[in-house]
Amino acid sequence: MMKNSNKVIVMGSSNTDMVIQSGHLPKPGETILGGRFEMVNGGKGANQAVAAARLGASTTFIGKMGNDVFAQQALKGLQEDGIDTEFTSIKEGSASGIALIMVDEAGENCISVASGANAEISKEDIDEASASFETGNILLTQLEVPVDIVHFTIQKAKKAGMSNILNPAPAAALPDEMLSQVDIITPNQSEAELLTGVNVTDLLSAKKAASFLRDKGINTIILTMGKQGAYVLGEGMDEIIPALDVVAKDTTAAGDTFNGALACSLAANNDLRSAVEFATKAAAISVTRFGAQPSCPSLDDVLTFNS
Repeated sequence: MMKNSNKVIVMGSSNTDMVIQSGHLPKPGETILGGRFEMVNGGKGANQAVAAARLGASTTFIGKMGNDVFAQQALKGLQEDGIDTEFTSIKEGSASGIALIMVDEAGENCISVASGANAEISKEDIDEASASFETGNILLTQLEVPVDIVHFTIQKAKKAGMSNILNPAPAAALPDEMLSQVDIITPNQSEAELLTGVNVTDLLSAKKAASFLRDKGINTIILTMGKQGAYVLGEGMDEIIPALDVVAKDTTAAGDTFNGALACSLAANNDLRSAVEFATKAAAISVTRFGAQPSCPSLDDVLTFNS
């Protein structure tokens, strides 16, 4: 079966985000009066699917939701963005994923997630969706669903000839067998430290962490470093792509936007440098906006953006 050179398949989580903005993030035991409240569609997997779709990729989302009003809202949002939800299943008797998010005036956040049906996605669900891998170009996964399911999905996609991107978030220890099958990995600094034991603070430590992951068999490492930019090791690159200078309002989905944009650009057969630069610009736009999926930019937004 012919590959669709613009098709991204995202397997992962869908959550409803309950977001409160406040002057600062509360300390343990502290109660503070917040400001704006908003309930928006989120979840790392769904966010990345929305980002890829809005930027022009033909996008399929594989996930699981509960039988509740949150699932109805999440599905509607995905479908309005043109995302194929044929393999987004409903689990009777389970709740959909929920994330409680607090955002301070500098745009920093803290998040607590109740996984709900996200934790119940199964190998059978992946098998049912596997026919779509035959026409897919890029698989994008994260870690808000069980690690063994992520590993199984990567294996199925590789057998179908797909390239894959693993965004190892939230941070988790991963087996070497799984890492050796990853084509591109995109940790942030804290995720890279958990995976490698290296405290990533600058270019030298980023190189050390990336070399550790390269030795595990991963072809390309893209280590996101916030305002410092993204360090890239792979396809002849060994350098930092600078971040763009913007005023952040909410960083909640910046990483998800970066990954969705990266997958979209690579699926369109762009080279790695172009894809990372595109993803950096999309992520910069997202932090200037409030909310997870509402912050994901369109292709026109990225093409016309000047920092």
